[in-house]
Amino acid sequence: MSKAGTSKRAGEDINKQQKKIKNIDEVLKLVKKLAEQGRKNTTAERSLAELDLAHSVREVVDKDADAVLDEIETTMLEVAQSILAGNGYSFDIPSRAKGNQLYVPELDRIVLKDTVSKRPFASSQACRKTAITTRILGLVHELCNKQINVTKRDLFYTDVKLFEDQRESDAVLDDLSCMLGCTRSSLHVVASEKGVVVGRPPFTGGLVASEKGVVVGRLTFTEDGDHIDCRRMGVGGKAIPPNISKVSNIASDALFILLVEKDAAFMRLAEDRFYNDYPSIIITAKGQPDVATRLFLRKLKLSLKIPVLALVDSDPYGLKILSVYMKGSMNMSYDSSNLTTPDIKWLGVRPSDLDRFNIPAQCRLAMTDEDLKTGRKLLEEDFIKANPAWVAELELMLKKKEKAEIQALSSFGFQYLSQVYLPLKLQEGDWI
Repeated sequence: MSKAGTSKRAGEDINKQQKKIKNIDEVLKLVKKLAEQGRKNTTAERSLAELDLAHSVREVVDKDADAVLDEIETTMLEVAQSILAGNGYSFDIPSRAKGNQLYVPELDRIVLKDTVSKRPFASSQACRKTAITTRILGLVHELCNKQINVTKRDLFYTDVKLFEDQRESDAVLDDLSCMLGCTRSSLHVVASEKGVVVGRPPFTGGLVASEKGVVVGRLTFTEDGDHIDCRRMGVGGKAIPPNISKVSNIASDALFILLVEKDAAFMRLAEDRFYNDYPSIIITAKGQPDVATRLFLRKLKLSLKIPVLALVDSDPYGLKILSVYMKGSMNMSYDSSNLTTPDIKWLGVRPSDLDRFNIPAQCRLAMTDEDLKTGRKLLEEDFIKANPAWVAELELMLKKKEKAEIQALSSFGFQYLSQVYLPLKLQEGDWI
């Protein structure tokens, strides 16, 4: 078919799709039903303590500064006693290796088994990492004493010569969080701002705003005493606070949260004021989700009790990003109870959408060998196997060996995403 013929057919397809879109109330009918089901579900989230698991597992909790100080001082007392006894010293560090991870279907998330390994100072292989561990324990002790928070970057710059690379100090922070049995925020070290949110505040007519609310989109909240209206933050949105414990008084009239993988798609939806017509909160972590965005999303979901719909690239990495929000990451499986948001619906872009919406061939990318390898590995994961619809989509992707970014939808027009694709998906309840 000629280029002119292809363009004509694409135009006809868009016209047909636009005609299918009904009024806003009809578009949102199934979304409202989904939101209502979520509000009626009063079942309390199960905990690891309630399950009779074959393996012992490790999970952290929020601790106040005094409790963290007690843990650090107890650890260092044991270190001093060991040195005085002539035995040198070492730390018992919980293993965060893949073999020590466990997917728990009852909780639908990854947790950490209770295997630990020694980190001895007397070992030539481990002495530097042991020194870093000791140094960061001292810094965290100081932070808890002073009741102040710093970023991971601040922490790194306290001893650049020892740490050498921030990845080293970041990894040890996770080790210490796990070793001390507390969340990373309990250590008074926060990530720098990365995730962004936009939204709309509650209004007096129609929907009733939640008494509690944390969200981005049609959203207001208080951050450390400051009132934040996410509809008035411009197209760039409001940076998600690195210290989520300072977020309070969340309120929103949104019907759903739209979790977006890419910053470009987020900007398009924000500029089009998508949330004005379709009451929503829009969140992005601009790719791989950081801790603050994961914590913020969970807090919004729990506070507002509205569904979360995800918009990610149609490739294995989009699905991996979605799984981190839902099931947790292996790196921080010890804190999955605080970082995961269960029951996120995969709205798009799904492999089946490529043919359904007639995504042009030039906008589809051939999967690389690494893409195919990643996709096959995902099919082996227990949390993927637990969702047959996900398996079907992933198998289709691997069969066709095609992938596509969210931006592929722009081939039909820059506002196709906000004016056609998403309204159609919402109207048909096309999520899994």
